[in-house]
Amino acid sequence: MNFEGLSKKLTPILKRIAYKLSGRFAYSNYDDLLQEAVIHLWQDFESGKLADKTDSYILQGCYFHLKNYIRKAHIRTNVFSLDELLKSAEEDSDDHSLILEDKRASDYRQFLNDKMLVETIQNNGLTPKEKFILSLVKNGLTTREIGARLGISHVGVVKRMVKIRQKCKKYLDN
Repeated sequence: MNFEGLSKKLTPILKRIAYKLSGRFAYSNYDDLLQEAVIHLWQDFESGKLADKTDSYILQGCYFHLKNYIRKAHIRTNVFSLDELLKSAEEDSDDHSLILEDKRASDYRQFLNDKMLVETIQNNGLTPKEKFILSLVKNGLTTREIGARLGISHVGVVKRMVKIRQKCKKYLDN
């Protein structure tokens, strides 16, 4: 089968996947996710990885690629400087109360709250191995890469991540 035929057959489902994933995060756009999925599909097709694969397998690969893409994009979105925020607020006006109204300031406060929550969770309930897994996730490794580094399967990593989420949930509910 050529790429056009494969693309025509899988694009409606890829659109649904991109739509589903784009609603969860403010920084991920439906069009960007769809484009990323099609590019991933094209690269796998060109490298010959899809020759004997089922549609379900191909779509699952695209889904996991998009999840990793979103996770890596999320890591990059949290980086900005408080000094720049204060400097730009001072340039806008001498009144420092503008900082409280600045959207970037509220984003930074949310970032700090999230960071403090993560530190609380890590220090009060995670095992050393779970902390190590979280650090690997934070560094952008995929579940398969984490599994290879720990000497376990990617399914084992997924199971440990479920346990970590359950432990985190009790802090998020408070």
